[in-house]
Amino acid sequence: MSRHGLRRADRAHPRLALLAVCLAAAAMPLTFTGTAVALPSIAEALHAGPVATAWVTNAFMLTFGSALMAAGALADSLGRRRVFLLGAGTFSLFSLALTVAPDILLFDLLRGGQGLAAAAAYAGGAAALAQEFEGSARLRAFSFVGTSFGVGLSLGPVASGAMIESFGWRSIFLAVVLFTALAFLIGRIVMKESRDPAALGLDWPGAVAFTAMLALFTYGMLLVPERGWSDGFVLGLFIAASVCLVLFIRIEGTVARPMLDLSLFRYRRFVGVQLLAAAPAYGFVVLLILLPLRFVGIEGMGTVAGGGLMIALSAPLLVLPIVAGWLTRFVRPATLCAAGLIVTACGLAWLSTLPVGTSAAVLALPMLLIGTGISLPWGLMDGLAIGVVPKERAGMAMGIFSTVRVAGEGVALAVVGAVLSMLIAGRIHAAGLSGAAQAAGQSLAVGDLGGAFVAIPGAEAAQILASYSEAFSRLLILLAAITSLTALIVFLALGHHTEQEAVASEACR
Repeated sequence: MSRHGLRRADRAHPRLALLAVCLAAAAMPLTFTGTAVALPSIAEALHAGPVATAWVTNAFMLTFGSALMAAGALADSLGRRRVFLLGAGTFSLFSLALTVAPDILLFDLLRGGQGLAAAAAYAGGAAALAQEFEGSARLRAFSFVGTSFGVGLSLGPVASGAMIESFGWRSIFLAVVLFTALAFLIGRIVMKESRDPAALGLDWPGAVAFTAMLALFTYGMLLVPERGWSDGFVLGLFIAASVCLVLFIRIEGTVARPMLDLSLFRYRRFVGVQLLAAAPAYGFVVLLILLPLRFVGIEGMGTVAGGGLMIALSAPLLVLPIVAGWLTRFVRPATLCAAGLIVTACGLAWLSTLPVGTSAAVLALPMLLIGTGISLPWGLMDGLAIGVVPKERAGMAMGIFSTVRVAGEGVALAVVGAVLSMLIAGRIHAAGLSGAAQAAGQSLAVGDLGGAFVAIPGAEAAQILASYSEAFSRLLILLAAITSLTALIVFLALGHHTEQEAVASEACR
């Protein structure tokens, strides 16, 4: 081969490696949003109760978020290519196994395995790309990865809805198998191996304490609607989670190479970015689960119609994050992020005024406003994450940011699901309906309208739907208030325009 041909081949390898990581990145939100559309069908087919049904989404997000920092450490120690290939390959195998899972217990365990595999693929792939690209090319590469996430979020619901209606709910995992299998094959051929020679291995005590903390807290939140806050077992789970948190903090303060460098929290702006990372969980991500459950499970829309309506929420992510990066030429990133969260809060408040039975065309308008608002901080968060700390701490800062974002989404799903269930039960009590209000609230929160009729025999459909609609509206008002408060704190925490924020602005463009 000529020298010119060798140079072209050298340039092609990083681009193909980027393609492999983007394919894996698109599969992660696809398996998240697609499962949301299929959740009522999964619960019915596998005879799942409300808690087991909630674990279908929580198991994936919990293991994904809790394993990200550990996976990054393993990638540095064992090899970034090796960890990416392990993640992509096992992601494909777990997804294939989900198509034949016979019961809800095995299904939830496989979803947890998917989350672990996703963490390995994401952490290994991101670390590998950081070695393949330099400077502005690296920033563009990671923007492509972010766009791939947006594609998965936007197209996941409608594509999954069409597949469910045509081939059944198990078929939605075949698309994930295809994406991750291609990612594995391409990565195996073109990706170069690299590792950190100074890596000391995985901080196992810290990883175990962190994962246990999230698992115990999430399990406790899932049991709250059924057992109540004062139940001894629930309180025991929360106490155990608190103990694990204290242990994690102590461990990270003593080990030579901690997963979480606690000294970064001395930077006020770094703390603000972590809060910004968690903000989309309550203003946007939870809706990716709750709205399909409402549209398909409660309002009786077809899976194609319900999935298609979700495009109004997620489509802005395909374009507006790039626009937000351009706007940083004229407006500070902190201002854009705060403004986007305020717009999101307005959309949530608007959506809260639309009861069950509202036409899809009317529902799409506030959903579009929510998606538009969240797209502004979505396109800027990654750049800010590395721009608010000294550059030598950028890698650790990015790892913490990614963990907070993904783990925060898993926690938000558990918390918001529990709150919705309790709000529904409260409205059923207020309506004077006799029966098991808590059980009905749990069933309605996961889109099981039939389960609510079983829990409250003799109730009219209009009464149950009215209770659900009022509770859902109150939840949206609460989420709007949380998002508005977050916008204010983020704006104040990120502070005035500094040299570091200028770096963040460049990273966002």
